[in-house]
Amino acid sequence: MIKGELKEMRKISFVAFVIVISLSAATVSILRPILAKGEETKTPALEVQVHNFTFSPETLTVSVNSAVTWVNKDDIPHVIASNDALFMSKALDTDQKFSYTFTKAGTYPYYCTVHPKMVGKIIVR
Repeated sequence: MIKGELKEMRKISFVAFVIVISLSAATVSILRPILAKGEETKTPALEVQVHNFTFSPETLTVSVNSAVTWVNKDDIPHVIASNDALFMSKALDTDQKFSYTFTKAGTYPYYCTVHPKMVGKIIVR
């Protein structure tokens, strides 16, 4: 009797193991496309460094609905403003950031209001 019960318990354990593995595989196959789709729609982080009185890169090309972030790496403040007054940051101290999302295609020249010879351009396609 004990030998038969042990055999039956092994059979039940094996069936339970197979069910758990099957459910795990099904969950992964259902969620993977959903997670991948969410990853595809994320916009990559786009950054312009403000360093040594220059914008780097000076010209950045992005897609519509991209957020661009400017990061001040200088030891003095900078104010980033578009030539057409579409956006303007506050005075950015060292390591402070300013972001703007470009919702329309076009070319957006910008400059530092504190140092007007500092110029850059965002191209949105």
